[in-house]
Amino acid sequence: APRAVPCPDGQSECPDDATCCVTSSGAWGCCPMPQASCCADKVHCCPHATICDLTHGRCVSPTGDTDVPLSTAFPAWKRQPPAPVALRQVLCPDGRSACPDGATCCQLSPTQYGCCPLQNAVCCSDGQHCCPQGTTCDLVHSTCTSLGGSAPLAALPKARDVKCDEQTSCPNGNTCCRLSSGAWGCCPLEQAVCCPDHVHCCPQGYTCDPEGGSCLQGGGTRRPWVHKTPALPQGGQVTSGNVKCDEKTSCPDGSTCCRLSLGTWGCCP
Repeated sequence: APRAVPCPDGQSECPDDATCCVTSSGAWGCCPMPQASCCADKVHCCPHATICDLTHGRCVSPTGDTDVPLSTAFPAWKRQPPAPVALRQVLCPDGRSACPDGATCCQLSPTQYGCCPLQNAVCCSDGQHCCPQGTTCDLVHSTCTSLGGSAPLAALPKARDVKCDEQTSCPNGNTCCRLSSGAWGCCPLEQAVCCPDHVHCCPQGYTCDPEGGSCLQGGGTRRPWVHKTPALPQGGQVTSGNVKCDEKTSCPDGSTCCRLSLGTWGCCP
């Protein structure tokens, strides 16, 4: 974003090489020069260290060696709040319930949805369980069956909403926290502490440490934000349920491949 000069009202700003001057309407305007002199008519301005001579429409220096025409100020613009970090959610087909990112909405009853903690999951017909993508629900044996074998069914937690206000809610198990735009965001922790930077949040019983980018507990215990773990090389202890990053590397099932600063693959849990 281009650098800008904030005006004294805290809401308006001018380009980096301009000066804020009050205009005749009472709003802030921008004089197209740094450290300019704002003229008393609230319309014109003059270069730094010159005086407005409104009678002759000139800018003059006290020593008399500068004599240039008056400049006009142009309107300032409103300061933009920093863009909020949107926490992605999966909206359920009813348009009201939502599940955390990476989950799947499954219908529990005609009026209620649940969240299956798996991406692109298969919802079982009993309205209580779900299975990973590419498997089928075997309700008789309570397993998820794939061509290669079976796994126990995952039970569905209810998609109960946490109400932020009359119009807004967050998925169950989340906490409503204001974003820098003033809108509500969802922190993926229960009864979380919302940090004053309007971007982060910490678990219950912790405080936000703005310096260390971490969460502090009374006794000095720190909890860092989630870090990526190095990826597993293919041919290591790799099971069929892994996420492939490239031909040589994969991450555990349910995680996401992300590049680390070295350019190698890491796994975001």
